[in-house]
Amino acid sequence: MNDVINSQGYTQAAFWNRIPRAVWWLMAAIALCTNVLFGYRSRGGKTTRKLALVLPFITSIAFLLIADIDAPRRGLIDVSPQNLESLAASLGR
Repeated sequence: MNDVINSQGYTQAAFWNRIPRAVWWLMAAIALCTNVLFGYRSRGGKTTRKLALVLPFITSIAFLLIADIDAPRRGLIDVSPQNLESLAASLGR
């Protein structure tokens, strides 16, 4: 019974500990500033079209992975609750 209570507590803590909105706003501001600075640097036409797509693509991939880690039950990376599944198997369910 103690394992059930501990597993429930860990699961509840994982759902309560989300990334705050202020951090999301900060990451959006960083992405915007880096893209503006990149555009400012490349206004002379020295950068190629391929290079101009790399920075926004990498930034969006980083945001996608951060958002996916923040939402464990939906998204690209599927994290199964192995501790709860093994506990249910040991209880005979």
